[in-house]
Amino acid sequence: MTKTVEFFYDFTSPTAYLAWARLPAIAERTGATIRYRPMFLGGVMQATGNRPPGTLPQKGAWMAADLARWAKRFNTPYKPNPHFPMMTLMVQRAAQEWVDRPDFDKYLAAIFTAAWRDQKNIADKAVLAEVLTAAGFSQEEFFAATENPANKEKLKATTDEAVARGVFGAPTFFVDGEMHFGQDRLDFVEEALLRS
Repeated sequence: MTKTVEFFYDFTSPTAYLAWARLPAIAERTGATIRYRPMFLGGVMQATGNRPPGTLPQKGAWMAADLARWAKRFNTPYKPNPHFPMMTLMVQRAAQEWVDRPDFDKYLAAIFTAAWRDQKNIADKAVLAEVLTAAGFSQEEFFAATENPANKEKLKATTDEAVARGVFGAPTFFVDGEMHFGQDRLDFVEEALLRS
């Protein structure tokens, strides 16, 4: 049986970006498959009563420094996004369209790096059109995907499933039913994959 790690994420999360940058190497070392689970973090937080770290100024300042430390430790290009927090319904709905396609990794790279390396506002349609065109995607197909009722329903269903399984933020991982929250828990994710 193939080992699998489920990765619940939202592009608005800088810690999900840091996790995305590291997860493929962990999967390769452990022989695991990554199952990407795009969810809507705003819906998760509303359902669970969670609040963004930046709503508490002391925690927001600490987190900004901590993100820089983690990025440096793993040599991940990272710049805080001045447009944060970004409304990600469009990119999360489109992720539902691409998640099982061969070029999904390219989609992930285009959106994550636009947000957390290039400091682009991924909630802005004009910016997204530019980012997607540069990555070789069709703007028309992307924007159609964001309005597709099936993708809207899939995103809602994945978000509801995440909440039902105990998810309260991003990134969240599951290995053999065991939940791990935060990019700083990837060592535990790797250990769990080695055991499974």
